[in-house]
Parts: sequence; C-alpha cells; structure tokens
Amino acid sequence: MTEFIDRQVKPQAGVDRIALRGHTPARVGLKTAGTSLATTEILDLNLCLAEARDALHARISTASLLPQLTQRGWQPMVLKSAAQDRNEYLRRPDLGRQLSSGSRDLLEAHQAAPGKHSLAVVIADGLSAIAAERHAIPLLDALTPHLTSLKDAPLVIAEQARVAIGDEIGERLKAELLLLLIGERPGLSSPDSLGAYITWAPRIGRTDAERNCVSNIRPEGLSYTHASEKIAHYLKAACQGRLTGVDLKEDTVLLPNTGEDLKQ
Repeated sequence: MTEFIDRQVKPQAGVDRIALRGHTPARVGLKTAGTSLATTEILDLNLCLAEARDALHARISTASLLPQLTQRGWQPMVLKSAAQDRNEYLRRPDLGRQLSSGSRDLLEAHQAAPGKHSLAVVIADGLSAIAAERHAIPLLDALTPHLTSLKDAPLVIAEQARVAIGDEIGERLKAELLLLLIGERPGLSSPDSLGAYITWAPRIGRTDAERNCVSNIRPEGLSYTHASEKIAHYLKAACQGRLTGVDLKEDTVLLPNTGEDLKQ
C-alpha cells in the first residue's frame, strides 16, 4: 500500500505545490535538502519570525500619522489605553480594552459641546503598529469617495489598544456607528495586516459577535479598493438595519435610494 501511495500521490502533490506557490505567499512547496528543509527556506523562516516579533513590539508613530491626517482635514485626538507600556499591553489584554484615566478626561474635554455623531473612526496599533501606519491612511483615502461625510467624523488614534477599546471611545463620543482600523496579529507571511471592525451602537460590553470584520487589508492581501467597497457596504447596511455582527451579512442588499452616505 505504501508503494502505491508513493507512486500515485507524491508526483501529483509536487505539481500542486509548484502551482500553489504562484498563487499564495503561504509556506507551501518548500525546497528541501534530503529529508530537511533547504538552508534558504530556514533563513527565510527566521526572517519572517523576526519581522513578526518586531511588529508585535513596535510602537505606533503618531508623529508620522498626525500631519498626514491633518492635511486631509481631520483633527485627530491621540488616546492611550490603560496599559502603561508595550510589555504590559502584551501581558494584559484586558488593559488594552479600556482607556486610561487621562484619555477619558481628554475625551470628556473634547465633548465640552456634546453632540451625536453618525460615525466615529479609530486608528489603533493593535498587535501590529506597522500595519496601522502603512495601511490606515491609504484605506481611508480609498473609502472617502464612497462616504463623502467620512471627513466630518471624529478621528482618534489609540495607542496600546485592543479591538474593544473602540466600544468605549464610540460610547463616549455618542457615535451611532464605529469604524476601527487596527493592526492584526502578525503571521509568518503577513506582519503588517490591517483589520477593519464595524460596530453599530458601540458601548462597553459589546462582543465580537456584534461587529463585522474585514481582514487582511494590505497590498499583498485584500487591496484598499476592494476593502473600501466592503467596508462602505457594511457601514451603509448597518445604518439601514441598525445592527452589525452575525445578523449583518456581506450579501445584505441595500435598500434603493437610501444610505448613500452617512449623515453627521
């Protein structure tokens, strides 16, 4: 039986691996030397591991993001989670889900003249700050033609942040809808993958089942163009249905002549 499998399966598997390598950066069809991986493959693996570790420990550069966002008409606020530094952030996920006391005060001062917003936008470092730095602004540029009022939405940069921190920010801003752009957990071929989370009526205690996610946004993954189309669809459908999460599907049909844009 073993000889039959060797003759019939291995040649076909080899052809499949060669074909797959032309369609994916995943680790398939790796070169071998005898029964071991080739040195080039081991070196590449070590490089990818180093890039993933660097992404985990990197700090988001607000000095780079702020002028770019200001040039586009936003007046972003910089907030921090309750995690004191990157090491504590990685050890204590719970602290990354809540604002620091100083950031709460800053948000309250910003809301001296309270008003309800249709949409709030958060750029968060998450587990890959380089993803937020590289892809958040190009994605917002691609999204703006789909939602002309996007420029009127309050925008926050959140440091040492997890996904759920957006719920507290959205609740304090009295936003009906939240768009959170955050660096995703690095992979061996994707240290800079960006995720977009859409949450209707954000408030503390929301679960992941109550939001929608568009993942792997980067040139080597889901392009800015396709990601912006998906996000715009979710945002408009969320406003029409007044919900997000498991009850809002990607193929939800928008009602005619409504939800062309989000109103402030």
